[in-house]
Amino acid sequence: MKTIGLLAGIGTLPVEFIKAAHMQGYKVVCIAVIPGVSSMLQELADVYYDINVAKLNKIIKTLVKEQAMEVTMLGKVTKEWLFKGLHLPDLRALTVLNSLRNRKDDTIMLSLVDELAKDGIEVLDQTKYLKPLMPSAGVFTKKKPTEAQFRDIMFGFQAAKLIGAMDLGQTVVVKNQAVMAVEAIEGTDACIKRGGLLARGDAVVVKTAKPKQDPRFDVPAIGLTTLQSMEESGCKVLAIEANSTIFAEQEAVIKEANKKGIVILAVEQE
Repeated sequence: MKTIGLLAGIGTLPVEFIKAAHMQGYKVVCIAVIPGVSSMLQELADVYYDINVAKLNKIIKTLVKEQAMEVTMLGKVTKEWLFKGLHLPDLRALTVLNSLRNRKDDTIMLSLVDELAKDGIEVLDQTKYLKPLMPSAGVFTKKKPTEAQFRDIMFGFQAAKLIGAMDLGQTVVVKNQAVMAVEAIEGTDACIKRGGLLARGDAVVVKTAKPKQDPRFDVPAIGLTTLQSMEESGCKVLAIEANSTIFAEQEAVIKEANKKGIVILAVEQE
């Protein structure tokens, strides 16, 4: 049985990955790298560890010990951890951090990929086992976007691609073709809450892949927490990039969106 490593952050995607990998006959060694991961990970994984992201050498040596020479990174680990969440980092983590030319998402993740490769560990395409969760274009909810909302979607799509090209984030909140909020270090949910409150209701949320998205990390994803952030801040439309966004917990999300009159759709780049 082939062994695959999973470096897990917060959210449901690590859980979805383990289920998908098991269906294909793989053994999964899961390392939770921050607090607050799903409790299901410990139940589902063949082998489970809690090792803080600051202990990089221990993480890598554990993967080697478990013969997990292929690994994927799934779940939310925001950049805030690099600025205030690293408690007593080991020498290897400090070396990586000190070598960074900047702290953009891709720079950080590519440095981690390179560090794993030093011990013969390959980082897999995040979507390799999750393609069925990446829908093609279409409206998923009973309610469809109005013409005005669709104009905001197209405007937001262009804006999201522009911030993605700068490696700032993947999400924007728009109302009346004006940007209310742009995702940065705080992450998608905080961006949605801030933008929805500034818009004072009826805002449109757009999430896309970066123009040069590396499929090994930071693939855009949505789920129940995304919808909950929209409900909390009064956002009414969620548009994702078709065939490029992981849509977790689809059935539950669509059911809740229909109850709340929220529109969810996937659009293609024109």
